[in-house]
Amino acid sequence: MDIKEIQNLIKFVAKSGASEVKLEMEDVKITIKTGSEKTETTIVQAAPMQGMPQMGAPMAAAPVAEQPAAAVSTESEDAKFITIKSPIIGTFYRKPSPDKPNFAEVGTEVNIGDTVCVIEAMKLFNEIESEVSGKIVKVLVDDSSPVEFDQPLFLVDPS
Repeated sequence: MDIKEIQNLIKFVAKSGASEVKLEMEDVKITIKTGSEKTETTIVQAAPMQGMPQMGAPMAAAPVAEQPAAAVSTESEDAKFITIKSPIIGTFYRKPSPDKPNFAEVGTEVNIGDTVCVIEAMKLFNEIESEVSGKIVKVLVDDSSPVEFDQPLFLVDPS
């Protein structure tokens, strides 16, 4: 677990209003306690086992194709849509299990409170509900992809 992930976890816990969160993984133990005005973080990290990849190891970035002209026109088109964003860090899944259909497809009508996807965080599957009513016009994340806090997931046409 790298420092950026720990910082994001601290921010998430502070926003959630929880007074204490403990996270224990194979080689890392983290306790975050929030109080009146201070946040206390304790991190214990054991040496990685031989043959096991380190969590903080850098990953190769996927090449990104440049499309400056298309990006400008897309921004103006997307301005009329409402974005459903990820409330947590985790792995994005479009369906509840591999043998089930997707929660939401392009063209699906969603209402406030409808489940649009699940995000796995720390071995827990969190159902993400729509905060708007409308039609899904674009899915912005690939299935089984990691997502960050506040990352756009879907574009919804509220009309």
